[in-house]
Amino acid sequence: MAREKNIVKYRKPRNINIGLVIFLVIIVYIAFNVFQYITSESIAAYEVSQGAIATNNTYRGLILRKESVAYAQRAGYVNYYAKNASRVSVNDAVYSIDTKGDISDKISQASAGETALSTSSIKEISQKLDNFSNSYNAKDFSYVVTFKDDLSSTLQQMVNTAALESLGEQVSTAASNSTFYLVYPDKTGLVTYYTDGYEDYSIDDFCASYMDFSGYTRNNLNANEKVEANAAVYKLVTDETWDVVIEISQQQSEAFADGSYVKIRFCEDNYTANAKYTVLKDQNRYFLDLRMQTAMVRYINDRFVDIELVVNDQSGLKIPKSAITTKEFYTVPKEAFAQGGDSNSLGLLISKTTEDGEQVLFVTPTIYYENDDFYYIDDEDVSTGDVVLINNSTQKYTIGTDKDSLIGVYNINKGYAVFKQINIMYENEDYAIVEQKTAYGISLYDHIALDGSKLTENQLITK
Repeated sequence: MAREKNIVKYRKPRNINIGLVIFLVIIVYIAFNVFQYITSESIAAYEVSQGAIATNNTYRGLILRKESVAYAQRAGYVNYYAKNASRVSVNDAVYSIDTKGDISDKISQASAGETALSTSSIKEISQKLDNFSNSYNAKDFSYVVTFKDDLSSTLQQMVNTAALESLGEQVSTAASNSTFYLVYPDKTGLVTYYTDGYEDYSIDDFCASYMDFSGYTRNNLNANEKVEANAAVYKLVTDETWDVVIEISQQQSEAFADGSYVKIRFCEDNYTANAKYTVLKDQNRYFLDLRMQTAMVRYINDRFVDIELVVNDQSGLKIPKSAITTKEFYTVPKEAFAQGGDSNSLGLLISKTTEDGEQVLFVTPTIYYENDDFYYIDDEDVSTGDVVLINNSTQKYTIGTDKDSLIGVYNINKGYAVFKQINIMYENEDYAIVEQKTAYGISLYDHIALDGSKLTENQLITK
């Protein structure tokens, strides 16, 4: 009898190829990251730097002063002795009138020869040349002509004074014969030798037409050798208070509405001063009256002056405005916080009701800002409606009762977004200057998201 044989097919045991599994995992990981990189929007970073915002606040200003024009009482040949922009009293001769011309001719002959100038006169001329050289602008050639006339007049007055002193006896004889007259001012002031039609303009009667410079003309008085009776011969500035008026926009007029002081810089020589300002309005145009009581003599020969308003004299951390965003926070009273857990960190005792009954958890939320009464926290560790047990008290506080928003940026130093509040001190269209060393704020060389609107808290950064 044949024996039955049970033949069982041998099954080869399955062996898992660990290398293949690892390879597949790596492939899946790479594919996931590639997909995430392609589908996600990259975040550009900006490194916080120290800086200031340069603003163009340069204006052409109109100078108004208390000026009075002096007129000749008789016709004759005129010679000037008082230096331009010098202070004269009632005892100082400003000019002379020679009705016959004899003394005037001798003064001219004496001045045409060799005349020794004093050391102070030479120093004054040198200073004028230095000032002109430092402030020269090739685009304003008319200033060269004005400077040439002023310098020639100043030099002529110096020479005339020296010549008059050398003709003492002849001058006395002509004066006794009523052909030569030395003329003195009737009050103290600063003397100048030009007229331009603005002498009667007053800041009290200011109107927009004052700022129309298109027809401006200037008459140089001390270039005349002979004058008629009642002709203008010099001008006297009798008050140290003076005004510079500039035109501003309506938006700027609102910024200057408080009527305080502003620092200004004169572009001609970089001189700075503090001026009390007042906003003026006429014909729907806005103007800023800048009143000063010093340095008027520096610009006594000018009717127009270029000035800069130094309104941004602060520096700090410079960041692009695109990085600035807002975030809403829970504002929780400070008395609701306590120290506990495994550290000295401030936290909240949160009461939660579960199937096992009431449980009390100690959570330590991130504090983003604080004021005198509240800490600002977000919804990462707490939620609206959570009940906070106030330590050593029977009182409770419900999260979400109070909320507020903060202005800030997203710090991405650690590869994920962390909101940091900022205090803006100054801004223009592109950048903002924020305060340094603020609590819960940013620091120099921090990296922040260039576009703060694209991020949320704790979002991973794809660069």
